Amino acid sequence: MKWAFSILFILAGSALCIRLGIWQLDRLAQKRAENQHYLAVSALPPLPLSAAPTEDLTGMEYRRVTATGQYDFEHQIALRNHYHDTQLGYRLLTPLVLTDGSAILVERGWIPAAENPSPADWRQYDQPGTVTVSGILRLGRSQAEIGGVPDPALAPGQTRLDYWNIVNLERLSLQIPAPLLLAYIQPDLNPALTAPPYPEQEQYEVTERNHFSYALQWFSFAALLLLGGPMFLLRSFKSSKAES
Repeated sequence: MKWAFSILFILAGSALCIRLGIWQLDRLAQKRAENQHYLAVSALPPLPLSAAPTEDLTGMEYRRVTATGQYDFEHQIALRNHYHDTQLGYRLLTPLVLTDGSAILVERGWIPAAENPSPADWRQYDQPGTVTVSGILRLGRSQAEIGGVPDPALAPGQTRLDYWNIVNLERLSLQIPAPLLLAYIQPDLNPALTAPPYPEQEQYEVTERNHFSYALQWFSFAALLLLGGPMFLLRSFKSSKAES
């Protein structure tokens, strides 16, 4: 019976290692597709936005964009737990209302938490009038990353959340009166700024990471189990037979 369990262990372990290797190859294919998408859209000219575009923005993440409109400061929100150097703060996101009445959310940048204990304090960063914002398009998320904190549901009678953990554009569209486009803008960095909000733009890395090497490792483990396991069992079997 112990030999049967040993064989089952070898087969199950090998199958698991093979599955993990295939998963890493799938991740590699996904990363390569993401790289191709980034290189393609980053080579395009900036997309001008003064009204809702006819193109689907959800297929244009990382494309450069220039949007013109007026900020709606009454419906801006903040992302929690972001740091500038070592100082805790928020990322301020404000709807930019375009000429046709639609809006696109702009992640205007980092503001210090200590100087902004309530949403009313965000108004010190108002930029009234018509503005033009240049940056890159980003897509929102509907779920927090693994280990992240999801945004709470609205309590009875509550109509909006001021503080968010992720940019959930579908939920945000329910508390912003203007029709919200399903992408948001991260403005270009501006080293000349001496006061917040400070734009923060994640830089995309065109790399395949270590998915291929990880896949090789898992396939190697599977081969060791499939080849070395039976040899070990055979040697153990012969040894036990000799002792008996």
